[in-house]
Amino acid sequence: MSRRRIPKASKRGVVVLAGESANDRRILATFIKAAHPDLAATVTLTEITDQVRLRKKSGAELATAADTLVSKARGKARLKAGEFVGIAVHEDMDACPGPAYDTARKAVSTALARAAGTSSSAYALAAAESEAWLLLFPAAFTLYRSSWRIPAAWQGRDSGRRQTPKEDLEALLTSPRFRESDGPDIVSAAWTNGLLAEPRGSNRSYQEFIADISGRKVPHTQGR
Repeated sequence: MSRRRIPKASKRGVVVLAGESANDRRILATFIKAAHPDLAATVTLTEITDQVRLRKKSGAELATAADTLVSKARGKARLKAGEFVGIAVHEDMDACPGPAYDTARKAVSTALARAAGTSSSAYALAAAESEAWLLLFPAAFTLYRSSWRIPAAWQGRDSGRRQTPKEDLEALLTSPRFRESDGPDIVSAAWTNGLLAEPRGSNRSYQEFIADISGRKVPHTQGR
């Protein structure tokens, strides 16, 4: 009498987030959940804390750095007992969109895609900083802190043209003072209140990242 083979359970897919800080990684996770809920519901989002320094590299140096980052992401997926299916990487451009932004985004995106192989990769190069992305959702600031108000003159504009958005917010929001660590909670307030679907204004770097994530296929992991 033959034994019945019981199929092994499939490993859950793991998408690894990398960024300049824990705040940036948390912001990235919320934007991914909002932009592609089917993907977020299917995979485990986890983080690596390695410093991301890609945008100023080129050639072999960039390829090596991308390989190292993806290798560590694969290792983190193994620690989670999952299957590595993708990596999303955040960096601040520290400048407005322009030729340097286009060159860096293309070069790093290409290097990450090559390193990730059949897994997916996405590069969030925030212009000028991730705080500029927050400004696309002005009402979220007040939802998070009732004393905070984003002026009407700041709304409905290209937030990517603001060169020092973090410093601008620190100068504007003083009771209590805005800090980088407020960013993830502001984005969370925007998400839970349905604001992420309708940004007030524009920011090419944000729009390109959201379009990139939205177009990703939901991975089908294989049993091991």
